[in-house]
Amino acid sequence: MTTETVEHGGRAVDLRILRPGLDAPRGVVLDLHGGGFYLGLTGADGRRNGELAEALGVAVVSVDYRLAPEHPWPAAPDDSETAALWLAEHAAERFGTNRLAIAGFSAGATLAMTTLVRLRDRGGSPFAGAVLQFGTYDLSGRTAAGRLIRDEYFIEAYAGGAIDRTDPDISPIFARVEGLPPVLMIVGEEDVLLADNQAMAERLAAAGVDVDLRVYPAAPHGFTGHATPMAAAAQADLRAWLDARLGR
Repeated sequence: MTTETVEHGGRAVDLRILRPGLDAPRGVVLDLHGGGFYLGLTGADGRRNGELAEALGVAVVSVDYRLAPEHPWPAAPDDSETAALWLAEHAAERFGTNRLAIAGFSAGATLAMTTLVRLRDRGGSPFAGAVLQFGTYDLSGRTAAGRLIRDEYFIEAYAGGAIDRTDPDISPIFARVEGLPPVLMIVGEEDVLLADNQAMAERLAAAGVDVDLRVYPAAPHGFTGHATPMAAAAQADLRAWLDARLGR
């Protein structure tokens, strides 16, 4: 694994780049870690990303986005967008491939969605697909699902200074989502964010996006980060889905 600071459009962001044991990867996955927007490091997902890299023969580029409350919204989505734009521009020369996917874990799934919307608004997405694991999509508390978590600390830390938390860049449930690439959504049946994920999947489907929502029984928030049979099943599904989207 190597670390690197990259720039695009006058903004800079730190990345961790993990390559498989191959001369050239068949694709690149842009990874956004979890942690409620205020915790987490790119290196914490090293084992899981290493397994993904070896299983699919892909490079994994993890984004060390700035954390709240020291750096509230829009710092994290700005950093995520910067990394995505850099990768879209430099993937061919750096990795020998233009086959790209984006993945997010918890808060990282929220950032992956906002990144996809930002890129769509710029004229198109370079990503062949997105894997979103148990993200949070309403931070405003305006929807029934959002009200279940409206008192959580991470929301105030991340979006406390925002005038309107229904801004789609904060709460993607309110975004226009037409034209996004195919999406795999993974969530546990016992996750407090289950209804939020179901609502986001419904929004995507209604907009004509190819969305695959998979709900895993007896599984809590963050379950794919643990060594359990259910996590192994979800990881196998994730790899198979990405394998098909990245092609051969």
